[in-house]
Amino acid sequence: MAIYFIRHGQSEFNAAFQGEVDPFIFDAPLTSLGFDQAARARETIADLGVSRVITSPLTRAIQTAKTIFDGIAPIEVQHGHHELLKFSGDVGRAPDNLRVDFPDLSFDHLPTRWWHSHADPDIDVPVEPAESFESRIAGFVARLEEIQNEDVAIVGHGNAFQHIIGFMLNNCQIHRYR
Repeated sequence: MAIYFIRHGQSEFNAAFQGEVDPFIFDAPLTSLGFDQAARARETIADLGVSRVITSPLTRAIQTAKTIFDGIAPIEVQHGHHELLKFSGDVGRAPDNLRVDFPDLSFDHLPTRWWHSHADPDIDVPVEPAESFESRIAGFVARLEEIQNEDVAIVGHGNAFQHIIGFMLNNCQIHRYR
């Protein structure tokens, strides 16, 4: 039994981001390079025996999971290991909107607003407090402990995985967590 972490491929936000200036690309999709990175990762995972995939609800993670695992293993969308909300690219979309782009996946179990929210609805990018992020990731790690007797791939995000394993994964890097 193994759990593998896979960071999403390059997103449009990643490609446009310069320092601390937010390019305001909300729920950024993959770039063509990101899709290429995911296609190369697909070649690598064949020998891992992954039987289940859990992806973050952010578009770039879903696109990465589908590129790597469609036809190989079932893909589940779960929140909890989504990115630390600091920039526009980390703002999610409601399940109804995601369902339009990914009709073959289930979003019924997601709350309407599964990403960090702020009391002021006029704030476009409500920065997630560190305590909230840390608590959310701790809950996700606790749920990972429930996974037994199967090889699972978790497709997610740099800051979330870094918080768990202590270093930043490259785009589409595969890391054996357990």
